[in-house]
Amino acid sequence: MPASTRHHKTLAAIVHCVGLLTALPVLPTATAPDAPAATAPHAAPAGRLQPAAAAPDPSMPAAPPAVPTPTRVVSPAARPKVSVRVAPERSAAPGYRIEVRNAGKTPVETTVRQELPEGVSATTVSDGGRVLRPGGSPATEVTWRLKLPPDSTTTLGTTLTTTGSRQPVTAPTCAFASDGRQPYDCASATWTAPGMAASQSQEATGWRRQAPALLAAGAALLVLGVVALLTWRRRRRPVAAALASDGPGTIYPRPAAPRPPARRRKPPVWIVVPVAAIVLAGTVGAAAWSATRRVTAIDTDGQPTSGAWKGTGVAGSLGMPLREDAFEFTVYRMTCEPGRGARQCQATVGVRNLTPEHQSWHGKLQRAYLANGNWVTTDEPATRRANQGRDVFADPVAAGSRVVLPLVFTINGREAPQRLELRSGVFSAGVRVDVP
Repeated sequence: MPASTRHHKTLAAIVHCVGLLTALPVLPTATAPDAPAATAPHAAPAGRLQPAAAAPDPSMPAAPPAVPTPTRVVSPAARPKVSVRVAPERSAAPGYRIEVRNAGKTPVETTVRQELPEGVSATTVSDGGRVLRPGGSPATEVTWRLKLPPDSTTTLGTTLTTTGSRQPVTAPTCAFASDGRQPYDCASATWTAPGMAASQSQEATGWRRQAPALLAAGAALLVLGVVALLTWRRRRRPVAAALASDGPGTIYPRPAAPRPPARRRKPPVWIVVPVAAIVLAGTVGAAAWSATRRVTAIDTDGQPTSGAWKGTGVAGSLGMPLREDAFEFTVYRMTCEPGRGARQCQATVGVRNLTPEHQSWHGKLQRAYLANGNWVTTDEPATRRANQGRDVFADPVAAGSRVVLPLVFTINGREAPQRLELRSGVFSAGVRVDVP
């Protein structure tokens, strides 16, 4: 056979084999009885049932989906827009007007609590309010359970009575969720007796009237002193000039002998000694007074403040806004669980960032002091649970913002905290709040 013929036959065999290999993927699926049909089934004739597709083999792995299913992130439920406003009444007895507003579009169930200081009781409460004494605390509270309609404002009122003198009374109020633990918002107001407010304003006005008079008297004395000095100097100049001249205008005849050089006059001893004694006594007195004030300002009963180098520590009671280095703290409520073992005490605290920057704070710097001087820091896991799983110390407080949140402290024993110490940073003096 010629070589050209052999080459043509060999090439034809190779092409035929390649054609068979190419046609294998498109062969009918009937050759694989166990595999399901890849193409869409044709419509069955009338009167005939479509055969069911073969079940997949459980021993074989499932094929991944062609397009991955996107993960749906569940957004947290929106917090109800509930706000509280408290204003004191202009009455002879302590009274407050409480406005609870629901700015949302759905009804909200809430529990409103007004804290009453120790020694203060409620005489008049608006409809639906109850007077309670929570957890054996010496203080009492007034409680309302409300269902706020959408976009509405509910007004409440209380009238209180005190057993002591007519001192200012501060009564903070908070709106909680239906469980009574998660605060929506809090507010506070201080009632002052009308006569006391008038006397304080008169005292302030009297001091303001006396201040300009004192300033005018001081300015007059200064002017008189300057005029007297100038007059004395003018009277002395002609005499000194006449004594120094050699002309005919001399007042006293000058001796023919040369005058000895004039010696510099020195103040007499009887003036120097008293003046020096007065200056020395004033210096010693000022130093002693300053040292006495510093020693008196030292709080011997105070607890350490962890190197509080910024600002001045301030103290107050429930419902009083207290400013420290970066934050303004307001403690509205403090309750403890009954029992003798490990129990939790929850404080409802308002935090306002008064700086133009975001500020971080830490749970280990917030302390609850017991009567024996021991203290505990914030129980961060319990605080996270009280805030519905949110870590309030993880994110900084935004500039100019205000948050109201619960802080939980775990106490061992029956003793309750007597004071809270709150601070924004380790170098801040912080605030101290006495709790009943």
